Amino acid sequence: MSENIIYKIVNITKVFPGVVALKNVSFDIKKGEIHAIIGENGAGKSTLMNILSGVYRPEEGHIEFDGNIVKFKDPKHAQHTGIAMIHQELSLSRYMSVAENIYQGRMLKNTLGFIDRKKMVSECRKYLNSLGVDYIDPRMLVKYLSVSQMQLVEIAKAVSLKARLLIMDEPTSSLTTGEISILLNIMKSLKNEGVSILFITHKLEEVLEIADRITVLRDGYFIETLNKEDTTLDKMVSLMVGRDFDKKSHREFIKDYSEKEVVLEVQNLSASNNVKNASFKLYKGEVLGLTGLVGSGRTELLQSIFGMERITSGTILINGKPVKINHPSDAKELGMGMITEDRKEQGIFLKLSVQDNMTIVHLKQLSNAFLFINKKKQKEIANRYVNLLAIKTPSLKQISRNLSGGNQQKTIIARWLMHEPKILFMDEPTHGIDVGAKAEIYHIIGDLSKMGVSIILLSSELPEVLALCDRIMVMHHGTIRGTLSHEEANQVKIMNFILEERKEMEKSPSLPGNMPGSVSHPSTGGGVPKPRLVG
Repeated sequence: MSENIIYKIVNITKVFPGVVALKNVSFDIKKGEIHAIIGENGAGKSTLMNILSGVYRPEEGHIEFDGNIVKFKDPKHAQHTGIAMIHQELSLSRYMSVAENIYQGRMLKNTLGFIDRKKMVSECRKYLNSLGVDYIDPRMLVKYLSVSQMQLVEIAKAVSLKARLLIMDEPTSSLTTGEISILLNIMKSLKNEGVSILFITHKLEEVLEIADRITVLRDGYFIETLNKEDTTLDKMVSLMVGRDFDKKSHREFIKDYSEKEVVLEVQNLSASNNVKNASFKLYKGEVLGLTGLVGSGRTELLQSIFGMERITSGTILINGKPVKINHPSDAKELGMGMITEDRKEQGIFLKLSVQDNMTIVHLKQLSNAFLFINKKKQKEIANRYVNLLAIKTPSLKQISRNLSGGNQQKTIIARWLMHEPKILFMDEPTHGIDVGAKAEIYHIIGDLSKMGVSIILLSSELPEVLALCDRIMVMHHGTIRGTLSHEEANQVKIMNFILEERKEMEKSPSLPGNMPGSVSHPSTGGGVPKPRLVG
């Protein structure tokens, strides 16, 4: 084995019930390199990372670490060997301090055998300082940290483990542009110290910026390992999807609203402390963008209209008639659908089958007079939407937790398309999915618009709303600060609507953010309890 290779993957195969997740995958990772793993949802990236970090064991093949064949019993065994993994869904304990999280399972003790909190805080501070994040207090409870700061704590934990290989699964998926820049710089610093980093991401621009080499997986197979100097964005996408690929969406945007029918009108709507006197109109067949900083009330606005949040004042009109929506079932009866931001917490039922997840809001239509479900009809309609949306699943009976993120998202979309909504709310519908699945969802949005479905698309990705939306609303501190037509909208004009917010954030670290140029720190105001220090 070359002295320059730290980790070698040899003919790895992993099979789950009904699914071959990986088939004869082989490649290597060099010492002190940032090695990106890319592929569509379902390509086998996360499965491979779980094998490399000791979570799963392969059916066939083996792995070599530093020249020796290793068979990990569990993740702790991998950690002792020098391998640490930061999962996309962070695993920190929210009600423990930063220092306690970093030393969880291996608390430092004094000569009497008692936990030495003072030493843990001191050592933790050294690791945080080495990453350039000395503003994180080791005594602070994790629940008061922002997502980006939690990521940094996870990295500090890996550094404390003396990890020689750091596996990072979608580390930037929930970060702002400013936070991503900080994280990428830390990754470069770790590389310079000789740490190897295996980096999974759907953001191909980041791959071109930071990776030394790029390995492409497709449908569980190894496709190619590329040097950064020898690749382009288009080449990576084509290797991922297996064909020449047009990732852009093509829509005919609404230019004349004079004869357009208003299907939804919101007048002076307020809900809790997050939505204040919001007013807007949604037209038939329109894709209306909704963007702004996290915490500006975007999600709360959609949830209050859909009956998920209590409305304190204001009026909602459907087709010109005032309506009362006290529960999502009321919204559903009025022809509305809602694709929520957090698909695992609020969208998909992970333990149900693909078929049951799709048809769960359509059961009344699939039942006879005695309320028994017509299984034949249920299977037929589920099959129709699996084919329509190109959902990759071995069968309709597949448990949904075993689907990739993109296919879970398309399953949720299928659920609401079955209901044939007239109005559809989509809250971050492309979050955490690959470029191929994104393009498919973009085309679905375009097709729905042509069919006359009215859509409110909430997205933090400005290129996405600029490419898809007829008009774009920007929220700011719970109010709709401005609306731009497709013709006049650009990133600069949208950012101008939140410019005041950005200036406030530069002065105060207490405001959350999730837009280009914003900075996110734990909130200490606005009714949030003061962060508690431990130790």
